[in-house]
Amino acid sequence: MKNAWVSLAAALLLPFALQAQENSGHSAPRTIFITGGGFDKTILKYLIGLTGKQNPKICYLPTASADNPYGIVWWYETCEGLPVQPYVMRTFLNSSPEQQTFEEIIMGMDVIFVGGGSTLNMLAIWKAQGIDTVLRKAYQHGIIMSGGSAGSLCWFMGGFTDSRPKQLSLVEGLGFLHYSHCPHYHSEPARKPLYWDAILQGKLRPGYACDNNAAILFRDEKYIKSLSEDKDNNSYFISIADGKIREDLLVSEIMP
Repeated sequence: MKNAWVSLAAALLLPFALQAQENSGHSAPRTIFITGGGFDKTILKYLIGLTGKQNPKICYLPTASADNPYGIVWWYETCEGLPVQPYVMRTFLNSSPEQQTFEEIIMGMDVIFVGGGSTLNMLAIWKAQGIDTVLRKAYQHGIIMSGGSAGSLCWFMGGFTDSRPKQLSLVEGLGFLHYSHCPHYHSEPARKPLYWDAILQGKLRPGYACDNNAAILFRDEKYIKSLSEDKDNNSYFISIADGKIREDLLVSEIMP
């Protein structure tokens, strides 16, 4: 009788055990790789390596530049000669039955790389099209999120954007990373004092700043390391200590 009860319990628990095994087997770290601005083959090679695949699918989202055709040509030129399958997801388009949905495109990729341009306009389009929700789903499924400038700011709680006329203004991001962010930190001098002041006033959370050609890797919403293409561009963590701004230099690994 005892053996019968054991067999019955095992049978009842088997589906749950199999489900847990299946979930653990497909779990992947949530990864975000950002640059302060600038994108070239060095950055792309590092992204390819992050996937752990020989010929990954990487999709460029040029929404912030209104699907600028020159940017799209630049993307394919950058990918040329590298072990990658390059794609582009346009949002300025006309409907046709042969096209994939935004979700079908995004969920079929290994990496999503978001280009620079107008952060504010990009986020508004994503929200209207439901792309913001799909990106969060992809991120939770282990698809790598990446980008520079507007394409880095979008993953954070907020920061400054030049998307409005006359002056830089605050913008809310998607909030995948619970920090603020400042791209082009030393490359565009107007950004740094505004960023510091917003953190001091509590308008922005402490966060990460990147120079052009510098990058940061996050996994499961945690800082992993800082990288750079050279010794002149760096990343920083900006916080408040004793009522004053504290700027901590993040020692960078030079990308080959």
